[in-house]
Amino acid sequence: MRKLTYFVATSVDGFIGAPNGDADFFFSALDAEFVGHLAAEYHETVAAQGRVPLGIADEAPRRFDAVIMGRTTYEAGLKEGVVNPYGHLPEQYVVSHSLATSPDPQVQLIGGDLVAQVREMKARDGLGIWLCGGADLATQLIDEIDEIIVKTYPVFAGTGMPMSHAGFGVRPLELTGVKTFGGGQIISTYAVRRS
Repeated sequence: MRKLTYFVATSVDGFIGAPNGDADFFFSALDAEFVGHLAAEYHETVAAQGRVPLGIADEAPRRFDAVIMGRTTYEAGLKEGVVNPYGHLPEQYVVSHSLATSPDPQVQLIGGDLVAQVREMKARDGLGIWLCGGADLATQLIDEIDEIIVKTYPVFAGTGMPMSHAGFGVRPLELTGVKTFGGGQIISTYAVRRS
């Protein structure tokens, strides 16, 4: 059974973007050590335009072979002319009720029952499924998420888009890994404990 992993960047106070969803403020907290680690350990999560400069253009997937993103997350790349952001992954999905057709044949649209689609994806053979963003998708899929990997950047946003809108509900997690970096970034990995 494939795992659904919510791999997400946050500020120290838990925001994944500004109130309008823009996450460019995280770029100020990037440094060579952290980017090098991401390229080595999570290279599947590097979008097409960053893969050549990082020397990982030909790296085969090891951790994830599918990505699910919301329309807003996908449209951030579209505005820059990127219609196929994760073409190195065999499966790319955009959840949207407003897009009628995909701008690229490698990008599949999900407009129906998202939970049913994800359960069907998890039942297939393969590597993991990366939940790319954003908060609305994490809310809809909260009970399907098997692992949460949080990249905490050394910034305090004050307000913005939270990791999810799922509402209060204690969901036990098990810390399975922590890696700290000289620039103040932290990657924390949690397994979701099922009761």
